[in-house]
Amino acid sequence: MKQFCFLSENVKNKLKIYENNLKKWQSKINLVSSSTLNDVYERHFYDSLQLWELIPKNAKTLIDFGSGAGFPALVLAILNQEENNGKIKISLVESDARKCAFIEQTARLCGVQVSIINKRIEDVAPFEADVVTARALASLDKLLDYSRDFVSDKSLCLFLKGEKVDEEIENAKKKYQFDYEKISSQTNKNSSVLIIKGGIYE
Repeated sequence: MKQFCFLSENVKNKLKIYENNLKKWQSKINLVSSSTLNDVYERHFYDSLQLWELIPKNAKTLIDFGSGAGFPALVLAILNQEENNGKIKISLVESDARKCAFIEQTARLCGVQVSIINKRIEDVAPFEADVVTARALASLDKLLDYSRDFVSDKSLCLFLKGEKVDEEIENAKKKYQFDYEKISSQTNKNSSVLIIKGGIYE
């Protein structure tokens, strides 16, 4: 895609390694929808990469909830390593041990450093993160439940959401107060990136 022409050859090579390992593991465990395997770049890599330009330049910590096959955080970790000298400490939370094994192997093959937390989100000891990410995990009210103890007034949540985002926002407002911005996804006209700015309050 045109908007990702900035990717270096090294990053492209690492994404190819990622793609190959994903397809290898998919035959053993269900990491992504099989219907998306022939379009991994558009459906998964580019969808994740669009968050990179939204991450503050001074961010030092990022936590990703329900990482699954590593989207978006492991893709962002590749850019963090290659374009940002690994300045952001990236943690991926995933309760499925097999998926954690996939993330660990892929990270090693791609030569990137990440922290993998093999726990349910509710069991992770909270720490203040500059950025919280999640993709295809839960409704917004549930994501705010997960995120509230990890964010401060200076934090940013970046959630990749589908076509029901407006309904989710209204439902979440019944429980929480939060500042947000919604921007159109660069990869799917029916999807959005939801940016939650600052703290989350009941």
